[in-house]
Amino acid sequence: MQMLIAALLLADPQSVSASAPLDYSDAKPLATRDEASVTGTAHTAMLAAQQTLLDAGVVECSLGKPQKDFSAFTVVMRLDADGRVQQTWRQGSSPLAICLQRYVRDKRVFVPPKAPFYTALEISFTK
Repeated sequence: MQMLIAALLLADPQSVSASAPLDYSDAKPLATRDEASVTGTAHTAMLAAQQTLLDAGVVECSLGKPQKDFSAFTVVMRLDADGRVQQTWRQGSSPLAICLQRYVRDKRVFVPPKAPFYTALEISFTK
């Protein structure tokens, strides 16, 4: 047992996360790291693609449904090589957060520089 624990501690975090199930607290730092690795015009394009997805999702989730809960939330997405959302994690439980998490599933966001690629939509109504 100690040998297994030592192997996991010494292993590459990317390979461990690929084999073990992730939760939000695992996925969010991966999104921060992956997003920071994108620079220049690719970064601008990534932000524009995220904004387009967010705008469409908010319209879909809010149209005809008055919102009462404006608490901040984050949706982390794992993209495949084609930029399609393969998995999501959410922090926040407002109806808009839940709907947006469902909305982004299987959507194509942008072609990432590597796969898997983690990215996040962080929404705050006060900033």
